[in-house]
Amino acid sequence: MRSFFAHLIRFVVSALVLMVVGWIVPNFAVGGFWSAFFLALVIALAGWIIEGIFGKRITPFGRGIVGFLVSALIIWLAQFVVGGVSVTILGAILAALHHSHYSARSDQGWK
Repeated sequence: MRSFFAHLIRFVVSALVLMVVGWIVPNFAVGGFWSAFFLALVIALAGWIIEGIFGKRITPFGRGIVGFLVSALIIWLAQFVVGGVSVTILGAILAALHHSHYSARSDQGWK
């Protein structure tokens, strides 16, 4: 049960960060908390699927340019799945930059 709450808190924090990123980054808009929450879920699910297929080095949470570009692609594609999200390619790249920076910092704190 504790693990469930830890994951829930992580998704809530990720949604709040995505809302802040939507406020800061041009060409990236999130309609509200629930859109940001579902966007965080879609990003995590897509990362999990990609990691299962290609391994950890290509995931959005992996290191390097490939992981960064995959993260931008996931953010761009997620707008077609999650309502209230609007993003251009440039906005996805900038959002991936901010999101990867946050993910790297939060992963260090959650270990």
